Amino acid sequence: MRTDVITIKTGSRPTVRDITGEARRFVAGQGDGLLHVFVPHATAGVALIETGAGSDEDLITALNDLLPTDQRWRHRHGSPGHGRDHVLPAFIPPYASVPVLDGELALGTWQSICLVDPNGDNPSRQVRFSFLAG
Repeated sequence: MRTDVITIKTGSRPTVRDITGEARRFVAGQGDGLLHVFVPHATAGVALIETGAGSDEDLITALNDLLPTDQRWRHRHGSPGHGRDHVLPAFIPPYASVPVLDGELALGTWQSICLVDPNGDNPSRQVRFSFLAG
C-alpha cells in the first residue's frame, strides 16, 4: 500500500474544500486499485459531491440547519456551538474510497472529493491518501 499525508488550510470558517486535484496527482500512474481518503480529525469529514455550482455552500447551509451552532451541545470547549462539530463525522464520515482505473479516479461526471470542515477553531487539516493496488 502506498500512502501520503497532505496538509490543507481550511481557514477560520466552515468550509467545503475540493481536494480532487491532490487525489488525482496521488494516483497518477498507479494503475488499477482503490484510493482511500481519510481525515484523522474528530471534527471533519470527506464527502463526494458536486462543487462550483452552489452545492458546497448548500452543504454548509444544510449542516447549519441540521446541526446549529447554539448552546444545546454538552461538548462545550472551543467556539460557541463547537459540540456540533464533534457530531459531524456521524453524518459525513471522515473517509471515502474511490476506484482507480489505469491511474485515474473513477468518479462520476460531477463528483469531487471534498474535505468538509465546520470547525473554524482548527484552520489546518491533514488528509491521508492511501492507494491499494488491484
